[in-house]
Amino acid sequence: MSHREPSELAREAGAKLREVLAAGPLNPKDRMAIPAQEMPVQDHVDRRGNMNEVALGYTPEQARLEAMRCLQCRNKPCVAGCPVAIDIPAFLKAVADGDPRAAIDIIRRNSLLPAVCGRVCPQESQCQEPCTVGKALKNVDKAVSIGRIERFAADMEAAAGTPDVPEVKPETGRRVAVIGSGPASITVAADVRREGHAVTVFEAFHKPGGVLLYGIPEFRLPKSIVEREIAALKAMGVVIRTNFVVGRTRKLSDLVSKDGFDAVFVGTGAGLPKFMGIPGENLVGVFSANEFLTRSNLMRAFDRARADTPICNCRKVAVLGGGNVAMDAARTAVRLGADEVHLVYRRTEAEMPARIEEVGHAKEEGVVFHTLVNAKRFLGDSYGCVRHMECLRYELGEPDNSGRRRPVEIPGSEFMMDLDTVIVAIGNESNPLIRQTTPGLGFNKWGNIVADDDGRTSLPNVFAGGDIVLGAATVILAMGQGRKAAQAINSMLAAAPKT
Repeated sequence: MSHREPSELAREAGAKLREVLAAGPLNPKDRMAIPAQEMPVQDHVDRRGNMNEVALGYTPEQARLEAMRCLQCRNKPCVAGCPVAIDIPAFLKAVADGDPRAAIDIIRRNSLLPAVCGRVCPQESQCQEPCTVGKALKNVDKAVSIGRIERFAADMEAAAGTPDVPEVKPETGRRVAVIGSGPASITVAADVRREGHAVTVFEAFHKPGGVLLYGIPEFRLPKSIVEREIAALKAMGVVIRTNFVVGRTRKLSDLVSKDGFDAVFVGTGAGLPKFMGIPGENLVGVFSANEFLTRSNLMRAFDRARADTPICNCRKVAVLGGGNVAMDAARTAVRLGADEVHLVYRRTEAEMPARIEEVGHAKEEGVVFHTLVNAKRFLGDSYGCVRHMECLRYELGEPDNSGRRRPVEIPGSEFMMDLDTVIVAIGNESNPLIRQTTPGLGFNKWGNIVADDDGRTSLPNVFAGGDIVLGAATVILAMGQGRKAAQAINSMLAAAPKT
């Protein structure tokens, strides 16, 4: 990736916008000729030493130009690619017309978290993938940057002052419990509360926000944004109870049978880390990405001057995995002062599930990539601390169930890597606590709750959505499931007689 100075991008966008506006009404050919706008970013050297957001956001001129690239297709293929069906052409037109306030009003009809989704959702594989502009230019990277414009509109709303609190209908006397406070739960809490039902959110951690807070680093998603969305929920009258572990503090069944909740939504996510099951994983210095990122993000361990959270002083780090969590862990290790950070992935870069942008940022920040390589075992010193990792080289074989070519070991290719920290980022699964404490609730073989398209589970009045149903997925997919579950809960409560 090559980046130009933000000031240069701003000047160029300003001049181009004046030229476009002076030319009069745009036809499709004119729109296609507008250059795609590059996202301004922090200098790659400077950002290695801070936790500030890397992507700086579009200027108003850049946002208008990028939005003007939209062809306003009648069939709206981008909307079909959006899990919450935002009217994308409508909000892009509002931005193109210089009215970001109207744009955010359109977005918020379907999404409570535009500032979040505009930053962390994989638009390139969702709304932007079917974009007509990208298809015409035969490059999805040249599609209209829907996510960046969504972020711009949300940030303009925040800069203007307190966002509008969604309207709440008169109280119905019905009570709904929401377990967890991640994106699916936030969506359910807001949509159910809008209908006038009392909503209580139960969060196991000491701060609400779920994976948005503990899983995604500050340099990708500032925590002030998550706090702002939680504040909006509270302003609607949603009650949030922290340090409340459903399954320990209170059983899920008790919320209905003893505590009088008319419905329960389970959105506890997929927070149980997977390990490799190889020798040496119990050595000191071998972490799950969940623990490493939670200590840094939720407990602010990166702020060593003011936080007492223990975290390792790593010098040579290996991160195992190729997804966004692996990139987050590797880039966090860079910012914590590691001398070397190595990312080890058993397929090629082409098969990495991480966003291309995140891969590029990691490389710019000095992360060294080792593809077609995986760990075989970890070796420690006499104190039980990890010091070496024995690796194997791989080649790609036939495609597996995911459609990606299966990595095949190359016999006799072992080699050693010296290190003092390993971060395992190979995926997550659901915490078994609710399964162990809730008889009758259906689960699949992977430990995910079984729910229908509307979030209904095997238990009456109990709904579920997000990663606890999907497995580890994206913020916007979790929100989409939350929206469907909220609609089903509201319909059920509207149809059921009051007792």
